[in-house]
Amino acid sequence: MTVGGSRIEAELAELAPWPAPAPPIAVAERHMRIEAARATMAAAGMDAILVTAGPSLRYFTGIGWSPTERLVALLLPVSGPPILICPAFELGSLEAVLTIPADIRLWQEDAAPERLVRDALRPGATLGIDPLLPFATAERLRGGLALVDAAPVIDGLRMRKSPAELALMAQAMAMTLEVQRRTARILAPGIRASTVRRFVDDAHRALGAAGSTFCAVQFGHATAFPHGLPGDQRLAEDQLVLVDTGCLVDGYHSDLTRTYAFGQVGDDIRATWDLEQAAQAAAFAAVRPGVRCETIDAAARAVLERAGLGPDYRLPGLPHRTGHGIGLAIHEPAYLVRGDRTVLAPGMCFSNEPMIVVPDRYGVRLEDHFHVTDDGAAWFTPPQPSIDRPFG
Repeated sequence: MTVGGSRIEAELAELAPWPAPAPPIAVAERHMRIEAARATMAAAGMDAILVTAGPSLRYFTGIGWSPTERLVALLLPVSGPPILICPAFELGSLEAVLTIPADIRLWQEDAAPERLVRDALRPGATLGIDPLLPFATAERLRGGLALVDAAPVIDGLRMRKSPAELALMAQAMAMTLEVQRRTARILAPGIRASTVRRFVDDAHRALGAAGSTFCAVQFGHATAFPHGLPGDQRLAEDQLVLVDTGCLVDGYHSDLTRTYAFGQVGDDIRATWDLEQAAQAAAFAAVRPGVRCETIDAAARAVLERAGLGPDYRLPGLPHRTGHGIGLAIHEPAYLVRGDRTVLAPGMCFSNEPMIVVPDRYGVRLEDHFHVTDDGAAWFTPPQPSIDRPFG
């Protein structure tokens, strides 16, 4: 498919809600997660874990609640009913999305909610703390409790996706790939980046998502900055285009980047694009269970260094990690970066985006995601085949 040649109205008119949506996470799976957490807690000597609002609370309870200064949390003891701690005035809203049975304990605005946590545990109990719990809240819990890091429990479980989770992520990725494909078709000289972003949001909505979770649209020189520049660019002939966006399906993220030519671009840009494609392929080929995360980053960097880029984070070259974990959070452990020695296992999901930046000139990022299988890796979406025909 070539770039350009269509209109916004025509592309949106062809979109409809996703025809075969993946089933949401079943209540039975949430119970399995709780029991798996309890087994890990017991082995680590924890009496309970405290899971704060955000993706981990949703993982266990189905509650999609953004963290604020008010404590909303799940206290999960190693035995006995889960305890949901929440502001009294939010009870109705929380009950409407809670999917598991729980002992709900309420606090009023002039109360200290941390006391509810301490009152639910024996003196001196070992409490695992969600890595995302605010520091100030953890400090207020220290009196009479032994606090430890609950990351091995919470992140350890969330890193390995179930078949149901993989299906939701596959749908989200496929939806965003379709949006990316149609985005390339609406490009025309003079179009503003803001117009493209608005189309991306509308197209995600037309497919059944609640819009885009984010969208970066960069033209020409702005592609040299991994997260773009301020201002509202206009597209010109013979520029490089970078579009990075994603959506949510039942809380699970997509995140895809495409970089391609609008018209003719220089031979140096084309050579860099080919090198980026080779680095992404090398990272994918290095994936298999038992390999450490940092090995995947090293595989991508080796391709670039053999071509004279880098080394390490020097530019021209790769200024950031090769990839990040993804699931209920768009960036979550583990990470494909030197120093992350997490061992890959089936069900883990990662971005693969070893971006090449040529300072003050241009950047090329190809980003797709994969999940680890029993003997290697599988793409959620097919990688971009060429700089001129980004979708084949």
